[in-house]
Amino acid sequence: MRTLSGIQPTGNLHLGNYLGAIRNWVRMQDDMPGEKIYFLADLHAITVHNDPAELAANTREMAAALMAAGIDPDKAILFNQARVPAHAELAWLLFCTARIGWLNRMTQFKEKSGKNREGASVGLYAYPVLQAADVLLYQTTHVPVGDDQKQHLELARDIATKFNLDTGTETFTLPEPTIPPTAARIMSLRDGTAKMSKSDPSDASRINLVDDPDTIMAKIRKAKTDPEPLPSEAAGLEDRPEAKNLVSIYAAMADESVDQVLARFAGQGFGAFKPALGELLVETLRPIAARLGDLKADPAAIDAALESGAARAAALAKPTLDAAYAALGLCR
Repeated sequence: MRTLSGIQPTGNLHLGNYLGAIRNWVRMQDDMPGEKIYFLADLHAITVHNDPAELAANTREMAAALMAAGIDPDKAILFNQARVPAHAELAWLLFCTARIGWLNRMTQFKEKSGKNREGASVGLYAYPVLQAADVLLYQTTHVPVGDDQKQHLELARDIATKFNLDTGTETFTLPEPTIPPTAARIMSLRDGTAKMSKSDPSDASRINLVDDPDTIMAKIRKAKTDPEPLPSEAAGLEDRPEAKNLVSIYAAMADESVDQVLARFAGQGFGAFKPALGELLVETLRPIAARLGDLKADPAAIDAALESGAARAAALAKPTLDAAYAALGLCR
């Protein structure tokens, strides 16, 4: 069993990143059998314009955040894509297997390119093939996916199947999707219908992992809500997006169900609930923020961890890349 997950190295990590992906990576590392491969998708990041210095800094910050949250480079393989050229090499081989019609059906390109589709990079259009290479390169058996990534994993399976059939080989393993049971979808503190995001111009819309306790408490105190008291069960939160978001955050941080949280706070207003939520966030994030600060102060140690992980990843990738070249009759 081999599990793989990737995350783009965006700066300003927030609660949505932590509860949506990072915490689940830590739990998979500690609880699931087999090898765990976690990578920072810096090659994916350059499908749109990036400031080079900012991208380098964000990559190190993301690595630090993963380690601060509990990813152990001795237990899991942690690296950034650019340190393992096999990702880009295999992607080109798979570009020649994937079909334009398949990529035309990918919904995220339409969303990411917006109205300037003709001005988008080829990389933005074809990045799902690089994603397929990320997965297939390691003979990955399981890939944790959310609803927005299921289509991409299906594409990886289609590419692997076609490559194997075209070459009469069994070069690639077909990966299976897994749905992380505790992954949480965290929404903005200012708009319960929009995801929490670093791109939101309002810093009050998110809890950053580096926020100090006073800032966290202030943001929760000012978070948008409604005047109604909390219901006794989850069904009562429908059509109350801001209330649902805050209760969901509490449930995710406390490892409880929404119904369990509501059983404790039913009938109370947000004047009582918000301080409790703020204190829970402060106590849970305090050690992560402290560890993150220590790691960011030592970028050489971060690079050493990524370089070590890249060496392990490259060793795992080599047999698959060699087999793909051989299957296509490429001499090197």
